[in-house]
Parts: sequence; structure tokens; C-alpha cells
Amino acid sequence: MIPIDAIQSFCLKKEQTTEEFPFDESTLVYKVLGKIFALCPLEAWEQGTPSITLKCDPDYAEELRNDYDSIHPGFHANKKHWNTIYLNNCGFSPQFLFELIDHSYAMVVKNMPKKLRAQLE
Repeated sequence: MIPIDAIQSFCLKKEQTTEEFPFDESTLVYKVLGKIFALCPLEAWEQGTPSITLKCDPDYAEELRNDYDSIHPGFHANKKHWNTIYLNNCGFSPQFLFELIDHSYAMVVKNMPKKLRAQLE
């Protein structure tokens, strides 16, 4: 399993990223310029069922769900654009998870207005 601090460190290294608790004190959220790209329910981590919810291109999201039993439509999120990845016995490397986080970040940035995107250049 990938430790939460590794995910936290990876996310916070991304440009203009903040770590927040906008919904409640147990849902850790990562945002780029105020837009969510990752959610981690800390209570689930504490209970031994770690997961992360990430934005994803709809076609790629379907492909991932078909290829990995640990990837499901986003929990409490738009099922077309978000995946929840259950990290116990997920069947892939930490590097692949980091690639999925990168993809989520890129998807959020891509959909930002030009004025916001300019702050990342």
C-alpha cells in the first residue's frame, strides 16, 4: 500500500497546489488554483481501507475501470469524470498512482479558464 504521506508529498510538490478540508475535517482535498484534483477520505485510511478520488478523461476512466478491480466510478463524484482508487491490493505500483495523480492535475488545469492557466506558466 502507498502511504498517505507519500501521496501528500507528491501532491504538494505540484505547482500552485493547496491542501484543504473544505467539506469536513476528515476529507483531505488537493486543489490547483482553487480547483479540486484529488480527495482522500482520512477516516477510511484510519480504518484500513485507503482510497483516493481523482479526475480522469472519461474514456481513460472507463479503460482503467475495466483493467483494474481496484478502480471504480468516483465515490460522491461525477461518475463520468472521476475515479475512486482503492489502494489495498490495488495491483499497480506507486509510480502508476503518481501518473494518475498527474493526469488528474492536468485534466483540471486543462479545463481552467485561460486567465487561471496563465498563473501556472
